[in-house]
Amino acid sequence: MKDLISVNQIGEKEFYRIYEIFKSYKEKYNNGETKLSDLRGYSILLPFFENSTRTRTSFELAGKILGADTINISSSSSSVKKGETLYDTIKTLEAMRSDFIVMRHSMSGAPFIVAKEVKSRVINAGDGANEHPSQALLDAFTILEKKGKIEGLNILIVGDILHSRVSRSDIKLFSKLGAKVSICGPKTMLPRHLEAFDLDFVYTDLNHAIKDKDVVIFLRIQLERQSKPFFSTLNEYSIKYGLNQTRINLLKDDAIIMHPGPVNRGVELQSELVYGNRSVILQQVENGLFTRMAIYKFLLEN
Repeated sequence: MKDLISVNQIGEKEFYRIYEIFKSYKEKYNNGETKLSDLRGYSILLPFFENSTRTRTSFELAGKILGADTINISSSSSSVKKGETLYDTIKTLEAMRSDFIVMRHSMSGAPFIVAKEVKSRVINAGDGANEHPSQALLDAFTILEKKGKIEGLNILIVGDILHSRVSRSDIKLFSKLGAKVSICGPKTMLPRHLEAFDLDFVYTDLNHAIKDKDVVIFLRIQLERQSKPFFSTLNEYSIKYGLNQTRINLLKDDAIIMHPGPVNRGVELQSELVYGNRSVILQQVENGLFTRMAIYKFLLEN
């Protein structure tokens, strides 16, 4: 396993190995070991052709904590702006002999194409509306910390399923680990071929959907991927599919709320609920750092 491109590559054995590395790094960091040497002498290139804050920063910081040299490359500063093809850009980067390429791209499948052509270890940091494997891993690790298990849990994913790479990776991974995964959203924002997903149930009524769920994951509306409107107004969407003070009372007493970020306050979540006592959003952000450290280490082991 040279690269991490898709959740499809991760079986239970791989998942729990990465989880063990994750726990080890988190414990060391919390005990004050904030500079390690596991990646000393290695280099990491981070070509991000789409905007990112959490993912890019955590991959960069993870590499630096482990002792690697990291180089950020944004689309605005790359030769792609001058008409260079993705293939030529990546081959140019590989000529610099980087050990890892952490890549985000608007085209689904781009990291897979790159991984076939380069010797560097390639990590998919999000490709179009296709996948986001490191986000799925950190979501799963956060659930494990809060719930102690994933198998048998009822997990609901709410919102723009159609355009969300996070939803696709989460559904694949949670189902593989034995959870019952359901989705909820406007019919216009649900994928056409739902039979291709391993789902327990599909809802369009959020009030009904959230009542028996252990975990509820709200998604950001992907306006940048929408060439046409999929709902009337943001206010209408918030009323039907946003979490507010009234709706939160429908949740189970021990249910947790998640969101991959960034949150559109007042749309997916009422502002005061973003960091409320049910929310583990900040824990997701924190776990993103240790998850990405674990991914680097895991790929080195392989």
